[in-house]
Amino acid sequence: MIRDLFSASTSRLARASVAALMTITAAPLAFAWEPTKPVEFVIPAGTGGGADQMARLIQGIVQKHKLMEEPLIVINKSGGAGAEGFLDVKGAEGDPHKIIITLSNLFTTPMATGVPFNWKDLTPVAMLALDQFVLWTNVDEPYKDPKEYIAAVKAAGPSKFKMAGTGSKQEDQIITVALEKATGTKFIYVPFKGGGDVAVQLVGGHVQSTVNNPAEAVSQWRAGKLRAQCVFDTERIPFKTKVTETQSWNDIPTCKEAGLPIDYVMLRGIFMAGGVTAEQTKYYVDLLTKVRATQEWKDYMERGAFNPTFMVGAEFKKWLEAAETNHRELMTEAGFLAKK
Repeated sequence: MIRDLFSASTSRLARASVAALMTITAAPLAFAWEPTKPVEFVIPAGTGGGADQMARLIQGIVQKHKLMEEPLIVINKSGGAGAEGFLDVKGAEGDPHKIIITLSNLFTTPMATGVPFNWKDLTPVAMLALDQFVLWTNVDEPYKDPKEYIAAVKAAGPSKFKMAGTGSKQEDQIITVALEKATGTKFIYVPFKGGGDVAVQLVGGHVQSTVNNPAEAVSQWRAGKLRAQCVFDTERIPFKTKVTETQSWNDIPTCKEAGLPIDYVMLRGIFMAGGVTAEQTKYYVDLLTKVRATQEWKDYMERGAFNPTFMVGAEFKKWLEAAETNHRELMTEAGFLAKK
């Protein structure tokens, strides 16, 4: 009986020890934050553009690979050159169930409009990639290379060539102003809500050129509707797999090679509202790290000719501070800063 009592006591002690050990072991998991309701994924741009495409790809990857328990719901809020989306997330202080994908309108929109917003009102999560800009023309136009295009622009005279772009006083128009200075002439800049609309306008012959991102015009390029004249970067895009029957991204010359000393790359990043915790931020950093590890993401990076640079934490914040300074200089030079 004493043996039975000892055995029972030992058994209870063992169970208690195992339970305590399990509690200690499980503690980090028990306290790890994760969404408890659907997460709103805000796009401060129109449908069809680069930000929209990337956000919806992320949504699809998360759903396919079951990377979140709760659904990720994509919502476009493009009003006011993206101000609608930024102000929405700014107003969600402390809410970890709302994230936003950003492009360079993170800087240009508040500078151009005076809207009460700064990227520091949000919580930086991660830089996903840097996006290129390409000078696109319709294949039916006679200019076969950038030098012929420049000659045609100059010969036409001021305000004869229409340049389509996304938004006003944003990245596309900043590049257009740089082109005006490099060519000594003026374009008629025609703004649209998103890069998808911009590509359609060029294919339809309603404008003579655009400065769309690669992903926004790749399907029309592959279909033989558009011509990639040059890329606004210091080096050619590295991807050498053929996209069209005759060209890879690497076959597109830099605009500098054609005598246009212009380079500009754009942020593709993720932010949360201000006032969230480090643990909540880490959840999304981990989520995006898993997204980036998928083959779908890697294929998309090559298909869209992205620079797949990834940054988080202090490194990302330092990059953002430098980018803000650079955009202020560009906006000042273009005369796009809002008057106080």
